[in-house]
Amino acid sequence: MDFEFLISDLNKNKNLFQKAIGTDKGLAKIGDGIVNLAYSVAKSSYLTNNSKNIIRTGLKVSKTILSNALKNANLKDFAKNRANAHDLANTVEALIAYVWLNNNITLNEIIKLLIDNISGDLTIRTEEIKNATIAFTNLLNHLKKFLPRETKK
Repeated sequence: MDFEFLISDLNKNKNLFQKAIGTDKGLAKIGDGIVNLAYSVAKSSYLTNNSKNIIRTGLKVSKTILSNALKNANLKDFAKNRANAHDLANTVEALIAYVWLNNNITLNEIIKLLIDNISGDLTIRTEEIKNATIAFTNLLNHLKKFLPRETKK
């Protein structure tokens, strides 16, 4: 199904400012669901593949992971000025929703990219934060080609 109409107002302006996408609260809410579902499936798959048991997990991705991934991917131009970790995490969620709504990536592709980039012992919280940050940084780097470039007036 096509959901591009949900971002048609953002796509009308060819001189689109990046902050319009990265600070859109509605996009962030949609992206929150995508991010948490994708990471829960990716983490469950990774844990199951590295265990003798099937492991299902449903967790929210921490703002630390997402905000650090945004910084590592050099996409802070999409965030509002003086953004805190919560704001930066919302920007990641908005960007992922924007690319998904534009039909440039599927949920399965997001999950696969995360699985391909997850490593280490995810049962140790500090190691999970480090490795999930790397996975989300790689996802954001992949999505860059689908994001508008800033044009100055």
